[in-house]
Amino acid sequence: MARTPKAKTNAAKAQAKAQVQPKLKTQVQPKPQVQTQSQVEAKSPASALPQPVTSESSSPAASTVKYSQSGGLVALLARHNISVAFTSYQSGLLYLLGRNAQGAHLHQTGLSKPMGLAYADGALTLSSGFQLMSFQNPLAPHERVNNLFDACFVPRGVHYTGQLDAHDVGIAADGSLIFVNTQFNCLATPDPRHSFKMLWKPPFISDLVKEDRCHLNGLAMDAGGPAFVTAVSKSDTIDGWRDRRADGGIVIDVRSNEVVCNGLSMPHSPRVHQGELWVLNSGTGELGVVEGAASGKGKFVPRAFCPGFLRGLAFHGDLAFVGLSKPRYERFEGLALDQRLREADSEPWCGIQVIDLRNGTCVDWFRIDGAVAELYDVEIIPGFACPMALSPSSPEITKFLTWEGSQLDVPA
Repeated sequence: MARTPKAKTNAAKAQAKAQVQPKLKTQVQPKPQVQTQSQVEAKSPASALPQPVTSESSSPAASTVKYSQSGGLVALLARHNISVAFTSYQSGLLYLLGRNAQGAHLHQTGLSKPMGLAYADGALTLSSGFQLMSFQNPLAPHERVNNLFDACFVPRGVHYTGQLDAHDVGIAADGSLIFVNTQFNCLATPDPRHSFKMLWKPPFISDLVKEDRCHLNGLAMDAGGPAFVTAVSKSDTIDGWRDRRADGGIVIDVRSNEVVCNGLSMPHSPRVHQGELWVLNSGTGELGVVEGAASGKGKFVPRAFCPGFLRGLAFHGDLAFVGLSKPRYERFEGLALDQRLREADSEPWCGIQVIDLRNGTCVDWFRIDGAVAELYDVEIIPGFACPMALSPSSPEITKFLTWEGSQLDVPA
């Protein structure tokens, strides 16, 4: 296998930072930028020592973003042998949060409006502004890219959908991709001839038309198929959901076509885990479960409050990884989250909180301050310490060649 070329770095910065590693560069459209690398230190109540976050960024706004973390986060990732993927359509980046010998490591890959994530059978699937992408890791367990990355996710399958405002994605038992087509208010799958093929739409949506009527957004997979979806309302007129943000949110059972929970505030990220249906009640900042969903008369029961507009939920055992965003007040003002934050004398923040499902407490966290204020989805990548990904538009992808039996040169 050809070794991927290393990006050029500023000599002065390299001398000033002992933790700079050789790295790949990626591009952010429309203005390609060479990666820079920075170290951010954060103090945690759990540790008096600074906690380094090595960040490899291709974002033009990277210098205006600060990363910090709890003292126990790196140990948690190591103990469970996992890394965390998350997306921000605002920054146009796919983030891969892992660890190396120096501490936490954050790799960032420039993509067009990255949204939903799903990891299954070694493949990382992602929805973006006008594409659905499947990334594969061709590295053998003993191989490393640039002596650092133990996984390199390369886009091997790309389906051009056009701008559908695709949100959550899922992988069915037969390997097919299912995604939430928000513009057309339906669940869909890629079509070899067209932008998409509709699989299902809510019973209250009368037509298959490019009008975001109910803001269908979240998808919960179960037993290899789509099980539940979330929507901001039951509206059947264009943009009708915006007038129902406070309490019009619903959870729908795809299999029965029934609304099984209502009265929610902009719900997102439904997931089935350990026999329970979990949902983020985004407009209240609550992670919780829908009790009684099987009866068709479910009730949302909060399990934890997180100080932000919640989107993105992934599980690993008894841990929930919850994505937090700062609310866009010009559109999302007046929600119950505002009052809840005032009562807690707290400000909303952007990042990920790790919630212990046994008691609803936050045990670790990763925080982003500065220019990036909104995340969309979160996914767990098991078995890798320090993953990276290549952008379809990066120059390195033209030279990163692998084939059956190929090998990277592994240092002695």
